Amino acid sequence: MRRLPIIPTIFVLAAVATMVALGIWQLGRKDEKEALIARYEAALSNSSEFDWPHDPGDVEQVLFRRSRIDCQRVLSIDARAGTSASGDKGWAHHASCSPPGSDAAVDVAIGWSRSPQSPTWEGGRVEGIVAPGPRLIASAPQAGLEPLAQPDPRDLPNNHLAYAGQWFFFALTALVIYGLALRKRFKGED
Repeated sequence: MRRLPIIPTIFVLAAVATMVALGIWQLGRKDEKEALIARYEAALSNSSEFDWPHDPGDVEQVLFRRSRIDCQRVLSIDARAGTSASGDKGWAHHASCSPPGSDAAVDVAIGWSRSPQSPTWEGGRVEGIVAPGPRLIASAPQAGLEPLAQPDPRDLPNNHLAYAGQWFFFALTALVIYGLALRKRFKGED
């Protein structure tokens, strides 16, 4: 009777069990992400509007909801790669705003243009959708810019099923390689 090597077998089985557990965990994460995206889609369809939260920890709870901010003072404006409402690629212009009664700056995407040149904008009331970042995507462009593409919860990555498949594949591969190694070892004993 041929004996399996104890330590290598335990090591391989522990690694396979870990990989399978990670695959199962990714399947759970997939369900969580789908529920989160569904919650965000429901928030996007909610027409009620609220003031931008003063506590940064509260922003996560209001993602994809309608909000408004009074940009009392514009601290800076910078250009980042962005997409217009019509799908053109170019520059999204983001203003770092200081709202009344808050020391924290708020990122407000004020509009889109083909040029990275920052526009002049003195601030004011801006209404829009709260997007991850967090940032407020203006519904109506400011400073003579064009409208930006509005945030869509379906754009959030949900690739947990692929990750789960990778972990299961790694586990299977480890078992196959170990089985081939054992076969070679046992053939050498003959």
